[in-house]
Amino acid sequence: MNIVIPDEYQGLVPQLACFQRLAGHTVTCYREPATSFEQLVDRLLPAEIVVAVRERVEFSRALIERLPNLRMIALVGRNATTIDYAAATDHGVLVTTGKSNAPVAPAELTVALMLSARRNIVYEAERMRRGESPTTLSHRLRGSTLGIFGLGNIGSLVAEAGAGLGMKVLVWGQAASAKRAVELGYTVADSKAAFFEQSDVLSLHVRLRPDTRGIVGPDDLARMKPSALILNTSRAELIQPGALLAALQAGRPGYAGVDVYEQEPILNGDHPFLRMPNVVCTPHLGWAEWDNFELYFDETFEQIANYAAGLPLRLANPTVVPRG
Repeated sequence: MNIVIPDEYQGLVPQLACFQRLAGHTVTCYREPATSFEQLVDRLLPAEIVVAVRERVEFSRALIERLPNLRMIALVGRNATTIDYAAATDHGVLVTTGKSNAPVAPAELTVALMLSARRNIVYEAERMRRGESPTTLSHRLRGSTLGIFGLGNIGSLVAEAGAGLGMKVLVWGQAASAKRAVELGYTVADSKAAFFEQSDVLSLHVRLRPDTRGIVGPDDLARMKPSALILNTSRAELIQPGALLAALQAGRPGYAGVDVYEQEPILNGDHPFLRMPNVVCTPHLGWAEWDNFELYFDETFEQIANYAAGLPLRLANPTVVPRG
């Protein structure tokens, strides 16, 4: 079979042990994103199977209609807001999914961003590399308030780490988050406004859905302390477009740690956050860890092997009638 893996940014998938599951097939990997819709079509046109690496490519109806050879979209992970499942079903394209939810890697990245931003590590390390003297004083974590917006699997691990560092954990979110907070002995904020006002470090761990898109707006951010840090390792779209940049420029909050962006990847340093000394940026590394990649890609490649062998699949569109 002809398999295409678009937007494989790290270029490391062929080095995974699980890549051996694709032995005997023709596999083409692209590291750089397509520069146009037509180039994307050209890259995917030969593919019988496309490996959708998370939400890096939008599989719209317009794209699916241009891919007559496509038999299957093999999703890395369990959910994607970038696949038109109805269009895939209408065109007889199978969409397979993963089954695991591995929170450790993104939780660790969140904690790393928190430590880096709170203690000015990146900023001062770069000054030292240039032979310059330190110019900042940092903020200690112990005794400060860690706000967790969404106490799910990832948020719970970040809260656990913060508590271990002596931080007071404050929680906001849906009823399930409040219930878990009480069970774990954390404080539930009296209101969303109080949550943003009281947090010294505020970390977003909300799943992106239609009802959570833009759940954080300018008024929320304006309530934060000038000394506060906001972390987003979840999805950029949880914050209303432009709101975080404007808030940082206004000084509330004073700091940010960001791993996710509305348009990814960020190429040629072309993002205003990268020009702000009070922002620590990473290129969506939350899940990019060897064990995580082996887990997620193995589940994806297993589905491809099962398809080739005529075995049952985990389908996100179970009513699909496969193309002949």
